[in-house]
Amino acid sequence: MAKKVMDMLEADRPREKLARLGAAALKDEELMAILLGSGNAQMDVMTMAKAFVKHIDGKGLDIKLEDLIMPGVGAAKATKVLAALEFARRRIKPEGLRILETKDVMQLVQHFAFQRQEHVLCITINGANEVINTHTVAVGGLDKAGLDPREVFSRAVSEKASGVILAHNHPEGTIEPSPSDQDVTRKIKAAGQIVGVPLLDHIIFNRKEYYSFLENGML
Repeated sequence: MAKKVMDMLEADRPREKLARLGAAALKDEELMAILLGSGNAQMDVMTMAKAFVKHIDGKGLDIKLEDLIMPGVGAAKATKVLAALEFARRRIKPEGLRILETKDVMQLVQHFAFQRQEHVLCITINGANEVINTHTVAVGGLDKAGLDPREVFSRAVSEKASGVILAHNHPEGTIEPSPSDQDVTRKIKAAGQIVGVPLLDHIIFNRKEYYSFLENGML
């Protein structure tokens, strides 16, 4: 169960932590908790923030108001979060980001390096090597997540993508690909060849470094 903000040490509360350390030091759910402001009778703010982050990670730029309305959460909080996302999107414009090398991908996914679980991400790319969207397609190790190629390519086809890039974080240990990582890469590459949407790269990363299947001749 998530700890209520009032039960936290004052220095660990999201607002106080941001004031002391800056926004970059906060976890995603802590930033979201600040946006939400408070919880409700059904859900404390930290639990609510984690639920919002999960929905947003799954939908990417396709997130809509109805996706954020859940039991005990009305339109007021949902509209506030959606407005904040749109405000940021208009300035950062990730869909206009061109992927020319691996470091361009990392600026989209690096914040997932702080997650305790592995998150498998699919970045859809258009013909000009520009980012269309970023989706979370599985949570958990690739050997446990059972990544379904249909989950990757159904989104890619609906977005008329010219290619996809997979990325996932390794919360602990080496960034060297495991046998499961290599097996999944082969399956996704083969599926992409069938549907005509090639797998352009698969990147494994942690807080300090990354491994690119493409750069290492593994794709």
